[in-house]
Amino acid sequence: MSLRQKLLLMFSLTVAAAVAAVAWTVLVRIRQVFEKRDQDETALFVSQFQREFQHRSADVAAAVDHIAGQERVRSMAFELVQSNDAAPYLNEAQALAQDAQLDFLEIIGPDGNIVSSAQWPARFGYGEPAASEAEETPFLKREELPDGSSVLGLFAVRPIHGAEPAVKLVGGRRLDQSFLADLPVAPGMQVGLYSDAGAIAGGANAGGTGPTAFDPKRLVSASGDPPGAVHYASLIDQARNSGQQTSGILYLTPRREDSVSATAIPLKNTSGTVLAVLTVAISRGGLVAEQQQIRAIAYGVASGGILLAIIFSLWIAARVSRPVEELARAAEEVASGSWDTQVPVRGRDEVAVLARSFNHMTGELSNQRERLVQSERVAAWRELARRLAHELKNPLFPLQLTVENLVRARQLPAADFDEVFNESTQTLSMEIGNLKKIIGRFSDFSKMPKPELERIDAKDVVERARALYAIGDEEGPKIRVETEVDDRPMPLMVDPELLHRALSNLVLNGKDAMPEGGTITISAHPAGDAVELRVSDAGQGMTPEECERLFTPYYTTKQHGTGLGLAIVQSVVADHEGTIAVESRAGQGATFVITLPKADA
Repeated sequence: MSLRQKLLLMFSLTVAAAVAAVAWTVLVRIRQVFEKRDQDETALFVSQFQREFQHRSADVAAAVDHIAGQERVRSMAFELVQSNDAAPYLNEAQALAQDAQLDFLEIIGPDGNIVSSAQWPARFGYGEPAASEAEETPFLKREELPDGSSVLGLFAVRPIHGAEPAVKLVGGRRLDQSFLADLPVAPGMQVGLYSDAGAIAGGANAGGTGPTAFDPKRLVSASGDPPGAVHYASLIDQARNSGQQTSGILYLTPRREDSVSATAIPLKNTSGTVLAVLTVAISRGGLVAEQQQIRAIAYGVASGGILLAIIFSLWIAARVSRPVEELARAAEEVASGSWDTQVPVRGRDEVAVLARSFNHMTGELSNQRERLVQSERVAAWRELARRLAHELKNPLFPLQLTVENLVRARQLPAADFDEVFNESTQTLSMEIGNLKKIIGRFSDFSKMPKPELERIDAKDVVERARALYAIGDEEGPKIRVETEVDDRPMPLMVDPELLHRALSNLVLNGKDAMPEGGTITISAHPAGDAVELRVSDAGQGMTPEECERLFTPYYTTKQHGTGLGLAIVQSVVADHEGTIAVESRAGQGATFVITLPKADA
């Protein structure tokens, strides 16, 4: 955002602030009044719901108590305990449930298994966990039905006296739309009940199937499906996951007048498992209408003030923003490398002082840059000389010893001298080869050629590297080179020679890491808009500290290395706008990963 825009925004906000403050205060007060009313109505409804729930619980408990006290039921329980034969009573629960007007009834034997089930006769012999519930108070339970569905019910457990060990009755009634229809609802209030096949205890799975995805078809009201049921998803899910009462504002349609202030009340069983959620929604249409009227008045008053602020801010901005914009453009030029940029100085105000300071800063930057360049050049040459001297010193010492041995051997007999001479010449040749290798490395690192790009496929690069190293050195360790190449096209715009050189360096590096022999794997695979080339060895691997310093020039983990091989590889990859990384652990080998951008189709 420019300075002119900031000044315009500042003046506009200043003018609008007073109007907005008054409007906001009024809106807040109105919202507080309506929220207090909604809270009171919700609290009243919750208390009424609790009373109705307790009444239903008492009815269920009384019905089960009545069945348990019947003489025929007590005789049945006694005979069941004595004979341990449940076959004569398989259909007994259906008749008892019908007489007591219960939707659910199960007779549970002394072993905790179902003897007879009114709602699902085929469950004979299955265990019933609800039989272990406390016998004092009714509880909520989700009951499975033969068609695979489940319904929520209010249940009570009662023992049948006169039989030891105890035979129990588990009976209940549905908690559905008929229950909602009996609740007293205030005008503008909507009440719904959501239940599903999941079970949540205290916000986490509690041995059940866990929470299922929200299904708007499972939210019902006394009159059927409530309007905008899908918008209750987040509120109901919060109540199911937290196990606590949750409130919020829901927008059932794009019109704010249709929004509601909703509360979700989780209904739990005795173990704290959420089985259903009761929703109470109160219309916010009256609140929205009042807010819209107040906003319309505030907008009209603020518009005139903002218009005056625009005119005033444009006049101020024209006098201040122009020199500031010149400074900003000059700063961008300095950032792009033009360190000697200057700006015109006008007047003696604060902006002029800033311009003079800027000009002084750029002058100092130019001088410091020159000094820094000189210092860096000297430091670079010193480091190069130090490293070169160190690398040349290693082969020069054995050269010196060899020459001294030759001088001393001159006094020996001819046969002994010839033997010393042959050994010395071999040593000289080997060390001279090391010197050439060191000088070649430094030469390669100092004159990396500019890439000559060609369109090739990554398969060709891998195959060329494999063909070069497939035939191992008969005298050296047995090294096997394998490839893993994807069949899909992997076009690259690269310099084939430089990329082959980089891969060769990595293969040689892998061979050096396996003095006892092993397998080197070269692979190529697409990776989105890039291609990954990997070179893996089965050597001893590296520590994390070694991996961090591996691409630093002159750093090496080899006894006779120059520390430039991987630095050259990194330079080649960087010239192709790619990246290189190493994946390794001590004792588990190393993998070098080159990532290059794919060529355009």
